[in-house]
Amino acid sequence: MDAYLALLTDWNSRMNLVGPTALGEFWERHALDSAQLLTHAPDARIWADIGAGAGFPGLVLAILLQGRPGVTVHLIESMAKRCAFLRAVSVALNLPTQVHNARAESLHLSPVDVVTARACAPLPRLLEYARPLLRGPAIALFLKGKDAENELAEARKTWRFTATLLPSVSGPDGRIIRLERLARV
Repeated sequence: MDAYLALLTDWNSRMNLVGPTALGEFWERHALDSAQLLTHAPDARIWADIGAGAGFPGLVLAILLQGRPGVTVHLIESMAKRCAFLRAVSVALNLPTQVHNARAESLHLSPVDVVTARACAPLPRLLEYARPLLRGPAIALFLKGKDAENELAEARKTWRFTATLLPSVSGPDGRIIRLERLARV
């Protein structure tokens, strides 16, 4: 994780991957926020992170899952410069990742166990992105803020799903939406 932070700091000096306060809050806000997802799917092997950006939660999960048999973390990002960063970190740290310079809704991956996203889009739009990946027994673990309940209510207008709202260990306003069985209304 220290090596990831060093790479993030270096790359962030050349291109805007995270905001000015993010590096100072790396451990408490970003790393912990991302890492907590493992407690909600400890046996998952194939992960897909939508809007991977600077690697939260995808790179953090790949670091923590490194060395486990059969693990792949798909990092899905539409911006090429962010994909270059994700690839550089993955290679430097020998992580079990695949970087996809694509939009999630147009990507066809083999079945995944868990779909993640953090700071990507409001839930109704995020579900449109995640729909091709949320097949079969796959679940979603979306990191959200204090408006998670409102986002769920808005999403229920156009989607059917089973969801549980979980507290975040990284802050009192944080929430995790655990979602499965996604279908259009």
